[in-house]
Amino acid sequence: MNTPSLITGIHHLTAIASDPQANIDFYAGLLGLRLVKKTVNFDDPSAYHLYYGDETGAPGTIVTFFYWPGPAGAGRIGSGQVARISLSAAPESIDFWTDRLRRHGVAVERVSRFGETVLAFADPDGIPVEIVAVSDDARRGWTGAGVPAAFALRGLHTAELAIAAPAATEALITDVMGYRLVRREEGRTRFETGAGGSGTFIDVVAAPDAPRGLGGVGTIHHIAWRVADDTSELAMQDRLARTGILVSPVRDRTYFRSIYYRERGGVLFEIATDIPGFPHDEPVATLGTALKLPVQFEPARAEIEKLLPPLQPARIPA
Repeated sequence: MNTPSLITGIHHLTAIASDPQANIDFYAGLLGLRLVKKTVNFDDPSAYHLYYGDETGAPGTIVTFFYWPGPAGAGRIGSGQVARISLSAAPESIDFWTDRLRRHGVAVERVSRFGETVLAFADPDGIPVEIVAVSDDARRGWTGAGVPAAFALRGLHTAELAIAAPAATEALITDVMGYRLVRREEGRTRFETGAGGSGTFIDVVAAPDAPRGLGGVGTIHHIAWRVADDTSELAMQDRLARTGILVSPVRDRTYFRSIYYRERGGVLFEIATDIPGFPHDEPVATLGTALKLPVQFEPARAEIEKLLPPLQPARIPA
């Protein structure tokens, strides 16, 4: 029997981009997500950290990007990584998204997986992205970028992990993290947690012949799972440590508290709290419009702002 789960689904996903303006134009302009936070990397305040999501940046809708400029930052997609950004949308939106993406020069492939219609494409840095048709996802998405409400991207659908030898990863997911097996199909195994459904899935994909992934531009850095509060996070931290997993201390990320650990196939996992959320330091109406700095960097704001390239609002295509 699975360990009872304190994890309720996906919190966010973080990838690495080369050009912050091109990133904004693609995710907030073309895909219609909301830029909910403009801040900097906690480990390198000379680089942006951009967050996209729904109106409030609700957990499970958040896609974030570090900015690593220059050719030296190029990564390689492979095993030991989250393989793609998977987003949910209504089934009736698929033709809309196919047309919108193709009109703006994005190559799209339509495939089927677990009975779901999937539009597969790539972002400007080559990161695989997909829109999955989901009929029973009640999340509303963001419509402020001109995408009709019926077609809006609702949030993250599944976390796809490419793993060379999946057995140990799957054991961690079920025995320690408390996920339930949903189904297996052609080298792909789906798990869910909490209430189940879109936003709670993990897909483990066997990738024994794939090259080992190399972190950098064009790859996904880590995946974060959500817990309700600090008590649940500390309980997960204790559970992981008792299992022999090296887990970090709690780190304050301003909008959530986090712990980090690397699962047995090599993917970096984070557990993040639902609280306090992205409206913590600016009103919902103006989320993502001002540069917000972690408190330790505020004394150096003038110097940091000089290092960061200027950003314009997303160019929203017709």
